[in-house]
Amino acid sequence: MITYLTTIYLLLMIKDSPTYSKPPICIAHRGASAYAPEHTLAAYRLALDMKANFVEPDLQITKDGVLICMHDNTLERTTNVKKVFPHRSREVKGKPKWFISDFTLAEIKQLDAGSWFHKKFTGEKVPTLQEMIDVVKGQAGIIPETKSPESYAQSGYSMEKLLMEVLAKNGLDKKGAAPKSPVVIQSFSLTSLQKFKNELNCNLPQMLLMGKDDGDKLQPANLKKLQLDIQCVGLHKALVQEHPERVKACHEAGLTVTIYTCRSANTEPFPDVKSEMKYFLDKGVDAIFTDNPDQFPRPGK
Repeated sequence: MITYLTTIYLLLMIKDSPTYSKPPICIAHRGASAYAPEHTLAAYRLALDMKANFVEPDLQITKDGVLICMHDNTLERTTNVKKVFPHRSREVKGKPKWFISDFTLAEIKQLDAGSWFHKKFTGEKVPTLQEMIDVVKGQAGIIPETKSPESYAQSGYSMEKLLMEVLAKNGLDKKGAAPKSPVVIQSFSLTSLQKFKNELNCNLPQMLLMGKDDGDKLQPANLKKLQLDIQCVGLHKALVQEHPERVKACHEAGLTVTIYTCRSANTEPFPDVKSEMKYFLDKGVDAIFTDNPDQFPRPGK
């Protein structure tokens, strides 16, 4: 049976952190992305103001091998790349796409990553992972996600190696090395997570993300196997809403449970996002990814 102390900060036990009180854990999904453009320094700073325990940077790799913070592997949804580089797209299924891997960091820094969200954020830039760390380190934990690592590997880049290099540069590459900014690595790719442990000698906690159709992976036998490689599971909230007993099963396998994503933009069938998060916390989940860290139910509130 998983212990109370094991759940604290996703197996990290960082009692000296200024953000530590006790479980549950609030993870700012792409920063405070309900209120500021996702994966910008503005969103990360706001997440800190809202007392998020962890801040999430999704990772992509530029043409010249730099880790940047962005959810998509293309630029058109959250920047003005169509205007700045109108002729640099590739056609995919009849639609133009501006792939991050086709642009250098210097080119990406020319883009506006804020005005799509609201004009008051005009001029926000796409941050590098290092820039994100510069803002968050010492104030909250960091939970980077390796996005499409196999795709980048085909281009000759190891996202895992690049991530560990940046973490090492900042003294964040070992469990317990930075109590004020613990790091948990997450991915939908178990292969990517295994590389950290088996090839890069990484001892940081790792979280395997699962989609709403991955319920079969939560069978007890499968969970026991997963526990050999990972310490945490990040579940689509539907997996818990449909079968709350899965939380207990994960705990019995020695795995903490995080769910994604609670956001004010879509709370059905709950009346609001705070009520939604409270429902899942009452079911025993240890942490929640949310676009609304200010609405996270905290003890005494």
